[in-house]
Amino acid sequence: MKQITTYCAVAAIMAIVQPSGVDAQEATRPNILFIFCDDLTCQSLSCYGDNRHLLDTPNIDRIAREGMQFDRCLVTNSICGPSRASILTGKYSHLNGFYNNSNCRFDGDQVTFPKLLQKSGYATAMIGKWHLGSDPTGFDYWNILPGQGLYYNPPMITKDGRVKSDGYVTDVVTDLSLDWLRNRDKSKPFLLMSQQKAPHREWAPALRHLGWNKDHQFAEPETLFDDFTGRSLAISDHDMGLDRTFADLDAKLVPPSNMTEDQLTQWNAYYEPRNLAFRNANLQGRDLVRWRYQRYMHDYLACVKAVDESVGRILDFLDKEKLADNTLLVFSSDQGFFLGEHGWFDKRWILEESLRSPLLARWPGRIAAGAKNKNIVSLIDFAETFLDVAGLQSDSEMQGRSLLPLCKGETPSDWRKSLYYHYYEFPVPHRVRPHVGVITDRYKLVHYYKPDVDDWELLDREKDPLEIRNFYADPAYVDTVKELHAELDHLKIEVQETAEPPRSAYGNALFDGEPGPDKPKGRK
Repeated sequence: MKQITTYCAVAAIMAIVQPSGVDAQEATRPNILFIFCDDLTCQSLSCYGDNRHLLDTPNIDRIAREGMQFDRCLVTNSICGPSRASILTGKYSHLNGFYNNSNCRFDGDQVTFPKLLQKSGYATAMIGKWHLGSDPTGFDYWNILPGQGLYYNPPMITKDGRVKSDGYVTDVVTDLSLDWLRNRDKSKPFLLMSQQKAPHREWAPALRHLGWNKDHQFAEPETLFDDFTGRSLAISDHDMGLDRTFADLDAKLVPPSNMTEDQLTQWNAYYEPRNLAFRNANLQGRDLVRWRYQRYMHDYLACVKAVDESVGRILDFLDKEKLADNTLLVFSSDQGFFLGEHGWFDKRWILEESLRSPLLARWPGRIAAGAKNKNIVSLIDFAETFLDVAGLQSDSEMQGRSLLPLCKGETPSDWRKSLYYHYYEFPVPHRVRPHVGVITDRYKLVHYYKPDVDDWELLDREKDPLEIRNFYADPAYVDTVKELHAELDHLKIEVQETAEPPRSAYGNALFDGEPGPDKPKGRK
């Protein structure tokens, strides 16, 4: 990978500083290495044991084998930018001000955990996908993808302006991350946030992974053809289905942008014969959905393969440099993703595949190897966890909790039994209605509330793990509904969201029937 940049002039990281207030018997302050993906779902990682066995991920599995796997890491707003803002600040969207991907810009003046680590003597770096609009703050060095970033030869942005990169984006981000580690200031502990674009839509594989599955047919999810019987209009009237939203770029009927001539030649050599066969078949209905699902799985999982390879490279580097024992390594994603469940791709919903994010943590000697945790944890816990690991106090406005006790095998008696959820962005890009809800280990109470619905749903994961039934009106659940309504009201007060969200929370696009400059009030 070649990048035209002034990077080599930048110094950066690693731990050998004794912080004030830390017992003298302790060794050096721990390093923190955060590997973060975009739209990576538990179903695609072999350590999470999806019954479809979609992919082997040996390097990511190694983190789980040598550390702790969290089985119920839940997000509070299942969409990219808001999740990133919540990780940095430890706060819900309504307090950090980043509600959606449509019109929000992160306020870099607010307190973030990288700023607090930097102030305490940590060298800090942010490399890869940022997706928050404003420039990163709290980092000694940053090198980020503009917006969503490109899969091939991605332009990037540093403090000194735009730079050019050659190669596949996952490799580029990993190369830059390893370069920074090699050139770090070894007198300091480090925080490195290495953030991948993959496997975000449009799921463009590396050339080396074209045909990786040898045309193997992937098992279909049980709910691929969910008809949403008995569900809210909010569930059925969406625009993120394999039956209706899958664009030519998603299907690789056209190639991704920014490829070199040689890259494009290799790309077309694989896809074009298959695309020709698809066009000649003239598939319709369920046959078309099935074809799209298979193409989707090939491409999405190929992107995950590249991530797994990059994780292996980073693990090997930590071993070679003898950094592993003093480094907390955390691997996660901004939310989950649908891999055909309910006929969907993308995220946004409070449903399990979207709500649940992978979370693995390794810290030799501090986290037991092969440990699993089933408590409800969340991305808003990351900030306070990293600060706790560094021996620092969290900011008073942070709303999460340190995961360090759980990592040590201890569950505080007052650990959360429920989590508040609120998704805002509507109507673009996928027409997923705004909804608010409460999540417990078994239940989800959900309110779809804008602009043309006012529906409640109760999901029971114990009786209906596929989440295809609404139990809200079932007489057997009267007491459960009452208890969850009370808990939702309680959580709204606890997280300080008792007022109606501002109109801007939902994005720039108008709701159906909403007045605008070229749309008089009342016109549909």
